[in-house]
Amino acid sequence: MIFSDPASVAVVGASDNPAKWGHWLARGALVGRDRRAVHLVNRGGGPVLSEPTVRSLSELPEPPELVVLAVPAAHVPAVVDEALAVGVRGFVGIPSGIEDGVVTRIREAGARLLGPNCLGVFDAATSLHLAWGRFQPGSLGVVSQSGQVGLEVAGLAASSGTGVSRFVSVGNQADVTAAEALLELVSHDLTKVVGVYLESFGPGIVTAMSELRAAGKPVVLLTVGSSVAAREAARTHTGALTSCLDVVDAACRRAGAVRVATPAALVDLAAVLTSGTPRGPRVGVISDSGGQGAIAADLAVAAGLSVPALSAVDGLPEGAARRNPIDLAGAGERDLRNYARAVEVLLRGGEVDSVVLSGYFGCYGPDTPSLEVPEVAVAHRICALARETGVPVVVHSMREDSAAVRALRAGGVPVQHTVERALAALGDATRLGRSSPEVVSGRAATTTPFRPGYLAARELLDFVRFPAAHAVRSAAQARATTLTGPYVLKADRLAHKSEHGGVRLGVTDPAAAFEEMQARLGPGTYVLEEMDTRENTVELIIGAKRDHSFGPVVLVGAGGVHAELFRDTAIELAPVTPATARDMLARLVCAPLLTGWRGAPATDVTALAEVIARISETLAARPDLAEIELNPVRVGPDGVLAVDALIVPSGDALNDSGGLYVA
Repeated sequence: MIFSDPASVAVVGASDNPAKWGHWLARGALVGRDRRAVHLVNRGGGPVLSEPTVRSLSELPEPPELVVLAVPAAHVPAVVDEALAVGVRGFVGIPSGIEDGVVTRIREAGARLLGPNCLGVFDAATSLHLAWGRFQPGSLGVVSQSGQVGLEVAGLAASSGTGVSRFVSVGNQADVTAAEALLELVSHDLTKVVGVYLESFGPGIVTAMSELRAAGKPVVLLTVGSSVAAREAARTHTGALTSCLDVVDAACRRAGAVRVATPAALVDLAAVLTSGTPRGPRVGVISDSGGQGAIAADLAVAAGLSVPALSAVDGLPEGAARRNPIDLAGAGERDLRNYARAVEVLLRGGEVDSVVLSGYFGCYGPDTPSLEVPEVAVAHRICALARETGVPVVVHSMREDSAAVRALRAGGVPVQHTVERALAALGDATRLGRSSPEVVSGRAATTTPFRPGYLAARELLDFVRFPAAHAVRSAAQARATTLTGPYVLKADRLAHKSEHGGVRLGVTDPAAAFEEMQARLGPGTYVLEEMDTRENTVELIIGAKRDHSFGPVVLVGAGGVHAELFRDTAIELAPVTPATARDMLARLVCAPLLTGWRGAPATDVTALAEVIARISETLAARPDLAEIELNPVRVGPDGVLAVDALIVPSGDALNDSGGLYVA
């Protein structure tokens, strides 16, 4: 409770200067003095905000539970040492540049530090206001690595009528992490939706988002491409095909969260989610303009929603179009109550999962003052209908602010000034509603120890079907093969065989091919393999790697030598179930090739999904492995055949100059 409802706080560096942090923090701290003891510390000893101050923490009769460090970084070590000496248990570190040694002393004393380089903390439930800025109490919990971005989110939330329940700026996360701040929101009664801004992802983020979702508190994540997850490993195609946002999105799917691109999109979505989550993608559109209704319908489809035809629309005003979108055609001007009547018809009809009202509503009162009261009454009726039916209603109003707009927002109906923002938020809310956190219990993985090379990879991945093959170390061994041609000859030790001339296809004279390849690449173990000549096969890549931020991930995509050219991939956190693996395959642009394209027979997708799942389970269960890649994997109607495999051990690397494993 140190950072949510401390029994006492002290602001060190309290100031009467409104331009200084110490002024804002002192003023905010005093808001909660009816709930807790508030102490202002100023080394000059003069009053601040007409309140008495002390020159140091040691002058206080008892140690404060939480200390806010609002002094320059150079003064922080002395303040922290004094605070620890008197028994302080928590610190909010505002300045940047706090030395690592100070953080270490705090930890060793059993105390906690929020920050440093943070904007502070706010909690509407406990009157705790230890942050720069003003906050409108509400239902959105905000955890932000950037104080400024978090403050922007809070400001937008105030404007939207959503407000903030709790605000935590974690800054550099030298001690208290974003995951910890998120977990505190699980039991925070005022918080209904959680907005998160992160630039890096530490351990526990996926677990924290999953627990919030399980508690009925959807998570909206805002991040940027420069996150730690942006690390790309060049050792395998899998690494080169994996982008930061791909992995972040996979983490969101695993946790049942959703990612957005801007602070405004975060707040727009939060406003919809506080009013309810759509049960499905069907949206009913109502407008008082045919053009605006058509635009809204197009945007709905672009946002992943459907605009279904309606079978039962009895009760609409005379003259209104009875298709979807519904055009009121002047009925709103004749009687403002027709807006609510149209909304009620759709909400109670059972044929849509959400309703969008787009157009002039919200403008009547400002343009014709005598209509303000009846317009507000209609707004109240629309809010009541949304609450009664549990079907979300989103309003696009041509008026950015009016009494009716404020009434809608206060009643839990989100209002946007642009229709594209309204539909984008509704689309995201629907996508979130259809997602569900996945719980995966992996099967026991192989215990075969890692050894470098293609033949050893085949042995370790004993659940994968490979072509018949054997090692060759001389032309005589190649000549004496009992395999059936045509053949493929490979350099066993090379990672990227094609790039280094370490693979030959369609070999008919294995001894001659061996002598030529050995002359170029040197002595060593080579692999002679039967060539897969099956018709109606599709080449894919299956890869798994260990991401620095999120752990094991698995990838499937269009494969072969052009994998990085087409970049047609699907990624999930590992391990995955075969069912999730099938969903991954369905997301690929090349998916129609697997199910039968232009009369070709369908491939064995069931067997393919099983291989994807087993690869994901193997990497997740084997911390000694950093990456696994099968490329290409040839899948046909009669099953799956992997014709190359690469395994990279943890802590190992590939020699970029020659593609060799280095011991």
